[in-house]
Amino acid sequence: MTTTRRVLTGITTTGTPHLGNYVGAIRPAIAASREPGTQSFYFLADYHALIKCDDPARIQRSTLEIAATWLAAGLDPEQVTFYRQSDIPEIPELMWLLTCVTGKGLLNRAHAYKASVDKNTAAGAEPDADVTAGLFMYPVLMAADIMMFQAHKVPVGRDQVQHIEMARDMAASFNHLYGEHLVLPEAQVDEDVATLPGLDGRKMSKSYNNTIPLFVPREQLRRLVGSLLTDSRAPGEPKDVEGSALFQIYQAFATPAETAALRQAYADGIAWGDAKALLFEKVDAAVAPMRQTYETYLANPARLEEILKAGAAKARHLATPYLATIRQAAGLRPLQAAVATEPSKPTAGRAAPAFKQYREKDGLFYFKLVDGEQATVLQSHGYANPREAAAMIARLKAEGFAAYRDSAAHFAPVDESGTKAIQNVLQAFQEVSEPPSQAPS
Repeated sequence: MTTTRRVLTGITTTGTPHLGNYVGAIRPAIAASREPGTQSFYFLADYHALIKCDDPARIQRSTLEIAATWLAAGLDPEQVTFYRQSDIPEIPELMWLLTCVTGKGLLNRAHAYKASVDKNTAAGAEPDADVTAGLFMYPVLMAADIMMFQAHKVPVGRDQVQHIEMARDMAASFNHLYGEHLVLPEAQVDEDVATLPGLDGRKMSKSYNNTIPLFVPREQLRRLVGSLLTDSRAPGEPKDVEGSALFQIYQAFATPAETAALRQAYADGIAWGDAKALLFEKVDAAVAPMRQTYETYLANPARLEEILKAGAAKARHLATPYLATIRQAAGLRPLQAAVATEPSKPTAGRAAPAFKQYREKDGLFYFKLVDGEQATVLQSHGYANPREAAAMIARLKAEGFAAYRDSAAHFAPVDESGTKAIQNVLQAFQEVSEPPSQAPS
């Protein structure tokens, strides 16, 4: 497992980026990508887009616009891994492996699915009316996105924390069955990230059709800023900054000193037209240099495709060997490796003895040894990291009961019959590792 701190962010390709996206997600994510000691992954979630949108032209256009936006805003594809989700075939394969260890009951609790069921129920329709398997399986695909690159941190809003918790459950289930291979991710919620109001004062969102697109032409930006909702107070009347969409957007682009100056201007009764003019100039000054770069990329989609393909190659350099390890753990192995890797030949209806690693909520790593009936015969104490647990398993496989006897303090105590069971099961591993004796000539 990687020891580098990895952070992963996905962007669904169903719309045109707006000022709220830039302030709340793009700008802070690009700043974070420049932090030392962090390996950052940014991807265009076009598989996820298919769940929400059935317009192929819109998905293609959105992919183009979002890729151009991130690059124009300063994302350096040489310093991060920037790729398109659908260019990484390992992701849907990992999704299937996770699907096979994920309980339907867990997916039933996903907020998006429950909201659809509740809506249908309230309307008197079948609970699953118009619910696609894609919507239902969305949390598994998201988990595969995260685990494919062993991400430790996933920046999300509070409404997405549940998906990270579900991903942790899936990883724990896989690790419990097949050994400690998947990293359990953590949600990273930045409470200080700004949420901008839209033209009508509600949260800026495509759902409300109240957005200010990030890279509209200058004169269109002026008109949109001019249409921001304000109250009826006349010039000369003091105005409140609390609840003022105009003031909140200005604050997101201005320095503390500039913000303080506008706050005083509100108190002094600045005219709304003058305040909107200040806001327009402040926003345009920030986006104009990026707008030029953005338009250059839009005019050259082949260049964007080249950058995304290079990012996919970088991503697959990590994903391909990692998935091979996951496949091996789950039993999707070359046939000639079967005899060498199985501790004993199971009889009909009986599984082979096996070690199973997992991580508990206390943060420690454990393993247990189960016999052919899948009954636990040996239970370890917690280890600080999975490498220590794996090292002890390797000793037990290689040295058998002697390794257990020398390290008994590392395991849960057992009685005399339990000790005999441990000895018998460990002997099975040693018999496999010993070469067959030669018949006398």
